[in-house]
Amino acid sequence: MSTTENKINHHNSPSGDGGIKAGIIGGAGYTGGELIRLLINHPAVTIAFINSSSNANKYIYEVHKDLIGETDLKFVDTLSNDIDVLFLCIGHGDAKKFLEANSIADTIKIIDLSQDFRLSPQSTVHSRHFIYGLPELNKQQIQSANNIANPGCFATAIQLGLLPLAKAGVLGDVYTTGITGSTGAGQSLSNTSHFSWRANNISAYKTLQHQHIAEIHQSLYQLQNDFANSPLGVGGVHFVPWRGDFTRGIYISSIVDCAFPLEEIKQLYTDFYKNAAFTFVSDSMIDLKQVVNTNKCLIHIEKQGNKIVIHSAIDNLLKGASGQALQNMNLMFNLREDSGLNLKANYF
Repeated sequence: MSTTENKINHHNSPSGDGGIKAGIIGGAGYTGGELIRLLINHPAVTIAFINSSSNANKYIYEVHKDLIGETDLKFVDTLSNDIDVLFLCIGHGDAKKFLEANSIADTIKIIDLSQDFRLSPQSTVHSRHFIYGLPELNKQQIQSANNIANPGCFATAIQLGLLPLAKAGVLGDVYTTGITGSTGAGQSLSNTSHFSWRANNISAYKTLQHQHIAEIHQSLYQLQNDFANSPLGVGGVHFVPWRGDFTRGIYISSIVDCAFPLEEIKQLYTDFYKNAAFTFVSDSMIDLKQVVNTNKCLIHIEKQGNKIVIHSAIDNLLKGASGQALQNMNLMFNLREDSGLNLKANYF
């Protein structure tokens, strides 16, 4: 066995010395692949298994080809309860079915990256109750939670741009546009993710009816109890999503009526995010390149008359999915919130 193989086995196999044993269900897709990349470099984690029934017995690097030389783990089609945390990286609707069909020990913490448990009426399955895992909103609840519903990618970017205004109680109608890369559509090929269609192209979809609007309303109502979820509610988020001609990242622009002076608005944001590990308010205009390949959210605010525009940007696969899932895991296990997430943007 080569020196490289010895190194790989020591750090990334079940016989390694990581303190937290993690399992992954659905490791072959984009979010599963990103999670593997993060976990194999996390100082406190050993990956116990990566389940993918369609890829069982294949090396991980045969599917995620950039991981050659990083791990010699193989996909499996079995489960084990000898873990501390289980990540569900499977499709919407499949997470609930999986938990109903499989017996998972109560001692195992679960982080679900689908939308199955994000909304309060659907947040419980069997005896498991899921906490909405947006650390900038629910950090204390996450720290004591056993089950986390990881937020959606668009929902994360839009909420982080609006939470300080909701806390101040000044949100009414919000008009939002956002553009996302092709990885937001998942790994399976479709007409709108095919290179020949996506290249040199842009299009809107799910206008005013995107599935993330409900969870955004739920969170904003948590801070401003006269917002859209209330029977006497005011306003709402009117969202037009766009498909972009790039692979990863989300850029949001939200327009809101607000009479506060710009400096007062900026102070609201600075105060709200002063203890946030990954959300930063920028005095200068932000670019998508600043956040791609990181777990950051960057925010920039502009004002004309009584209209303010809040720009927010994230990597849809990291802060919008797997990076935030790992951030939640760190909080659940009382680790540094940024452990395993000190990533560099691909700025050049």
